[in-house]
Amino acid sequence: MLSRKEVPIVAQSPETDWVSRFADEVIAEADRRAPGKPIVCASGLSPSGPIHLGNLREVMTPHLVADEIRRRGRECVHIISWDDYDRFRKVPNGIDPSWSEHIGKPLTAVPAPAGSEYGSWAEHFKAPMIAALGELGIEFHGISQTEQYTAGAYREQILFAMRERAAIDAILDRYRTKDKPATGKKPQQKQQKPLDEAEVEAAAGSGAADEDDGTGGAGYYPYKPYCSVCNKDLTTVTSYDDETTELSYTCACGHAESVKLSEHNRGKLVWKVDWPMRWAYEGVIFEPSGVDHSSPGSSFVVGGQIVREIFGGEQPIGPMYAFVGISGMAKMSSSAGGVPTPSDALEIMEAPLVRWLYARRRPNQSFKIAFDQEIQRTYDEWDALERKIADGSVQAADAAAYSRATRTAAGELPRTPHPLPYRTLASVVDITTGDEEQTLRILRDLDPANPVTSLDATRPRLDRAQAWITTHVPADQRTRVRTEPDTETLDALPATDRAALDLLIDGLDDHWSLDGLTTLVYAVPKLQAGLDADAKPTPELKVAQRSFFALLYQLLVGRDTGPRLPTLLLAVGADRVRTLLGA
Repeated sequence: MLSRKEVPIVAQSPETDWVSRFADEVIAEADRRAPGKPIVCASGLSPSGPIHLGNLREVMTPHLVADEIRRRGRECVHIISWDDYDRFRKVPNGIDPSWSEHIGKPLTAVPAPAGSEYGSWAEHFKAPMIAALGELGIEFHGISQTEQYTAGAYREQILFAMRERAAIDAILDRYRTKDKPATGKKPQQKQQKPLDEAEVEAAAGSGAADEDDGTGGAGYYPYKPYCSVCNKDLTTVTSYDDETTELSYTCACGHAESVKLSEHNRGKLVWKVDWPMRWAYEGVIFEPSGVDHSSPGSSFVVGGQIVREIFGGEQPIGPMYAFVGISGMAKMSSSAGGVPTPSDALEIMEAPLVRWLYARRRPNQSFKIAFDQEIQRTYDEWDALERKIADGSVQAADAAAYSRATRTAAGELPRTPHPLPYRTLASVVDITTGDEEQTLRILRDLDPANPVTSLDATRPRLDRAQAWITTHVPADQRTRVRTEPDTETLDALPATDRAALDLLIDGLDDHWSLDGLTTLVYAVPKLQAGLDADAKPTPELKVAQRSFFALLYQLLVGRDTGPRLPTLLLAVGADRVRTLLGA
């Protein structure tokens, strides 16, 4: 059960899963604030670079809540605000250093990386995220902040903020010089630390929260123009007239001019004013925020006061969400230059599995997404959950997470018709190097009672496993079956080892299935010890089994370990197994 301390804004109830609890609270809050109107949930993403799996929690949390609200027959809109009018802050690793000439421009005014098919930096990084959200079944209404600001959509709000600049400045001043909470408030708990370096980068976001808050030599102004000459925000507002709305500014490029803010569309509110302004403008009821917003003086904390005291609105309810970690990053080649994106995950995992990883954990719980061997265990857990669903032994919360992973209010997500174990598929495509004829032969033999008759029945899981093997498993860990018998080792075998190999060879035909070969390889050491094939293993027997398995691996693939032996034997084929084992 979530405690009030863990998720301070949203009421808790032990009877349902976390998504249902949030949906209950959001519906009640929406009925209080705006009865009869569509319920608005919101996320914000900055296309300042690759949008990674940590950012996906910013989207997945309100998506799951919005989808639950839709399942109940209520109209709900999930806004994704693209912060593409933010400034270009730095040139990422791997990008030509000459892009530094664009620092300070809006992201939509920066050229896309070399070779991109897109017209701007922002569009280049938005596109793969939009594609991934579509594959994940996430329905949303995207809002470009470039389009909003340049079309004058926020003109009234900007003029109002400028008139109220002294009051806004007073709110911000409560935090500018303070390292601790304002008087009368309890000290904040120690902030949660990111799990690894990748998450530090993920938590950094666009850096909008650290931008200039509008304080300049001539006083405080919550609006920052982009220069009409260099198109950068290296500007300083020098004066503003409330009645005429005449604003004067200077730019680091040397340009200076005066414009009428009532007509000017080349600038934006500073972040700590922009965010609460949009809460009021869009009527946002629910929006989560990262743990980096939990500290005093953060954008979320200050924004709550600004939206209430300045814009006459209310802060959205919603949890602080924890970081999402990654395992296996050192071995991967990511479009993010180290921090993987949802597109990277969807190359090696099916969409329902990715959804499940977010749905099964409360937002305030950290978790890791595996790109290494742990992905096989993740899939094992998923398959075990499906078996519990099928036999009715599943717990209610797990069933709810599964339902949210596999379907939305709009319907079922695509799934693999004949889902074989991921680790088995990975082993098979590793051994066959993707040869479809050989792959089908092996998969057909896995379970003769329920044979695979077409590789299409095993897709998309098969394709995801193949992508994982080819892009995330180092070459020295790939499986290479011997082309010729290791005669030197075979000739030097002691009689007991030779007898063990003969027992295995003699049983191949009668045990030629995944289950049958599993029974056989474990039974051989038992039979040699004078025990029945179904005898429970003793510590001594386990040692003998490990020794036998190591021998088989050496003779088949030249290493002490490898894919699961039953899968390996099926992949190699009975005739070739006999040859390599010296029959």
